[in-house]
Amino acid sequence: MEEFYTYKTLTNLSEGLYKEKGSKFISFATPCYNELEAKEYLNTWKKENHQARHLCYAYRFGVTNFTTRANDDGEPSNSAGTPILGQIQSFELTNVLIGVVRYFGGTKLGVGGLITAYKTAAKDAIENGKIIEKELESFIELNFPYEKLPNVMSILKNIEAQIKTQDFNLHCRMEIQFSKSKEHIILNNLKNISLVEIKLL
Repeated sequence: MEEFYTYKTLTNLSEGLYKEKGSKFISFATPCYNELEAKEYLNTWKKENHQARHLCYAYRFGVTNFTTRANDDGEPSNSAGTPILGQIQSFELTNVLIGVVRYFGGTKLGVGGLITAYKTAAKDAIENGKIIEKELESFIELNFPYEKLPNVMSILKNIEAQIKTQDFNLHCRMEIQFSKSKEHIILNNLKNISLVEIKLL
């Protein structure tokens, strides 16, 4: 199975706009990592645009096993959420949420017109943002006797691991973060030290 060590996402919130026959489609694209976070963003956008008729959205989370969702929010089926998700996929982005609010202009656009509108608004928000390639991180917890500290620290220094939390008493506990591409090396090296317990987080 192919290993993935990087993924493409957005650096921060960006906005886009599409107008058609009086209707206005304002789009928001933001980095986002889970459904709870997505809900918070959507609630904010809804409050800020409380006069808008619809807030359609799509998200994609994960790196190999993607979690995706597309929501039409009352628009005809697959005319809004799916085109938004299509843009996330065509830019090969993940850990991203895009919402598009529609202010109705009085003229119906038809399913084809809606697909174009939501797709173009989503694309505009992505293109107005900055896409970056992020490195995947691994997190582990280590438990070991104090006398093993020099051995452990020597390995961590070699692979430029970050110590997130540490608790040094008679028994030591550490949470470590490092690049996923180095996971195999660090786990093998740590397993060679006796009495070190490793837990993947």
